[in-house]
Amino acid sequence: MTQDQRLLDSPGESREFEALLEFVKSSRGFDFTVYKRPSLQRRVRRRMQDLHLASYVEYRARLEEDEGEFADLFNTILINVTGFFRDPATWKFIERECLPRLLEERQAGDHIRVWSTGCATGEEAYTLAILLAEALGEDAFRQRVKVYATDVDNEALTVGRTGAYTSKQVDAVREEFRLKYFERTDSRFSFRADLRRSVIFGRHDLVQDPPISRIDLLVSRNTLMYFTAAAQRKILDNFRFALRDDGLLFLGRSEMLVTRLTSFAPVDLKHRVFAKIPRQAMTRELAARDGRRSAWSGGDAAVHALVADAAFDTGAVPQIVIDREGRLVLANAQARALAGLRPQDVGRPLKDLELSYRPVDLRSRMDQVYAERQTVSIRDVDWPTATAEPRYIDVQIVPLATAGEVAGLAISFTDVTRYRRLQDALRDAKRDAEVAYEELNTTVEELETTNEELQSTNEELETTNEELQSTNEELETMNDEIRQRTDLLADTNLFVEAVLASLEPGVVVVDRQLLIEAWNPAARELWGVGDDEVVGTSLAALDIGLPVERLVEPARRVLASESESMELVLDATNRRGRSIRCRVRVAALQTLEGRIRGAILLMEEAKAARGAG
Repeated sequence: MTQDQRLLDSPGESREFEALLEFVKSSRGFDFTVYKRPSLQRRVRRRMQDLHLASYVEYRARLEEDEGEFADLFNTILINVTGFFRDPATWKFIERECLPRLLEERQAGDHIRVWSTGCATGEEAYTLAILLAEALGEDAFRQRVKVYATDVDNEALTVGRTGAYTSKQVDAVREEFRLKYFERTDSRFSFRADLRRSVIFGRHDLVQDPPISRIDLLVSRNTLMYFTAAAQRKILDNFRFALRDDGLLFLGRSEMLVTRLTSFAPVDLKHRVFAKIPRQAMTRELAARDGRRSAWSGGDAAVHALVADAAFDTGAVPQIVIDREGRLVLANAQARALAGLRPQDVGRPLKDLELSYRPVDLRSRMDQVYAERQTVSIRDVDWPTATAEPRYIDVQIVPLATAGEVAGLAISFTDVTRYRRLQDALRDAKRDAEVAYEELNTTVEELETTNEELQSTNEELETTNEELQSTNEELETMNDEIRQRTDLLADTNLFVEAVLASLEPGVVVVDRQLLIEAWNPAARELWGVGDDEVVGTSLAALDIGLPVERLVEPARRVLASESESMELVLDATNRRGRSIRCRVRVAALQTLEGRIRGAILLMEEAKAARGAG
């Protein structure tokens, strides 16, 4: 059981959760089993809480009976947090350092291929397009550049293909770029169609699907952190295969390649930019010359190449390979440690390296091997150490011959120090060495475990941050909608108040419980009471110069739909103390659906009404 699995609540829940993931994989083809368990479980539980489900078994049953729930689950798991020019300082480094370096090594007509993995809704892919269009010019960009934008979320890819974004989403784009590369349509900004044709969106699963090949710049920011360590290694191997020999890999803040430096060398650790370390697969070339090319052909060539590279690099004996021109072609991890070789030494002439003449002259012995076509061994080479302890190395130079010619040399360095010591002393020393080695190995394993745990914690924190950012964006969207509705309600209230103020009769609006909801200025002028004094009180409790008790029954009849409207003429006393005849018309207040939600009372002096007639 992995550390991620141990974080689940119980063995039973763990089995149920793994069964759920296998069900999703078999029924929909989404392999979430390679995702880190804590963040994955947290997002599945969030979906279960929305549906008020208590167990993974119940949730699986829901998926089986509701096909639409798969889409909601995937939208919850696949957090699409992205943006234009996200982390501006890093994009400035890409613009000023990385792109000029790549373009400098290309001929004028060479095609430029860029891959943005986990692209979500495409902002990152269009950011790359903008920078490349600026570096090459628009005509050259259209002719030479292809930006491949991939993700597993089809809904996000659909948004990316349209290339249309809100003003808030393009806020981070410099104004000059907004004016140059976007077209304003209503409230949205669309990336220019003539340039958008060079940005190709497609669904791609980093774990299951083969990588895109011959890539110059591969951008995968904060994508690896969602996967388990085994899946990360597989993806990084695919990335190495996808990149050209001089290609660059651009990762996110939380992703480090500390344990994979045999494949990638850091260009700038601060900005997470790495270069592929090229290797000439000498073994495959020799096999091809021997007529065994068929073993390496077909769709498995990349896999074989990766296996061959890994087998050579992890060999127990320090070994290097030199080609016919005298260049260092390969150096495994043991040889790099023994001779102090750096990744950038691969490809250099051996004669320019200290290893060629110190502590033993290899050049003359290499000439001897070429001349005699026989293996040459150099015994008991005194190899200096930092501790001044004697160390003795056997050097063996083997010709790599095929089809009657020597294509290069393999040089191995075997430590034979222990065989130089006396037998009695050897036993004691060997025992001590074994104890020390075990202790050292335990310490190294503990340190590696600690480092992995720290890295896992860092990635988990970054994942949580992404989730919080996604939730924050959802809340901001909801707040915008609430603000819009509040503004609309305020406008509606102002409109209603204006209408009521413009009416000559006194207007009183009551709800179904005869509580006053509105009281216009004309009613105030008629009875001398303002809306702030009466709104919220019962119609029957009004103390004005009108016998309101005689209005209660007509209002109730209207509310009960016994009459559409009723009209009464009552003796009353206005606010000036003058006796008047008041005509009161009671009508129903209906909604658009025809439901009666209250009543409207129109009041005016009867004499004024007759004169108007």
